[in-house]
Amino acid sequence: MKCVICKQGTTKPGAATEVLERDGAVIVFRNVPAEVCDVCGETYLDAATTSRLQTEAEKLIATGSRLDVRDYRAA
Repeated sequence: MKCVICKQGTTKPGAATEVLERDGAVIVFRNVPAEVCDVCGETYLDAATTSRLQTEAEKLIATGSRLDVRDYRAA
């Protein structure tokens, strides 16, 4: 797909680091499967991956985690 940010690049399968923040908690997921722009590096996640990250972050925050860094693992 054409990058909607730079409008120059094309996205290709790759990996991203995603940072989710809520109520002072910071959760970092590394090696998340994504489409990555070959020009500007903008990342795009599919709906299933986004939903999974949100669910995992909610679980971590519910346990009292304020800062967590983890590798994404496919279901």
